[in-house]
Amino acid sequence: MKTLKDAKVGETVTVARLHGEGPVKRRIMDMGITKGVEILVRKVAPLGDPMELNVRGYELSVRKADAEMIELV
Repeated sequence: MKTLKDAKVGETVTVARLHGEGPVKRRIMDMGITKGVEILVRKVAPLGDPMELNVRGYELSVRKADAEMIELV
């Protein structure tokens, strides 16, 4: 299973499904990350946390722990 955490800088990926539950999953969905959406990985911090993404035309920073919950196609 490939997750957003495994995506490389400059790669465009598509969300297959979200893992996690309750408020954490809700927060990820509220940020615009839902099934089928394309995400461009813009940058990753030197220590790998957080990741800077481009989702639905806006920039977003996501922690690695949250990125692990986002399964890719």
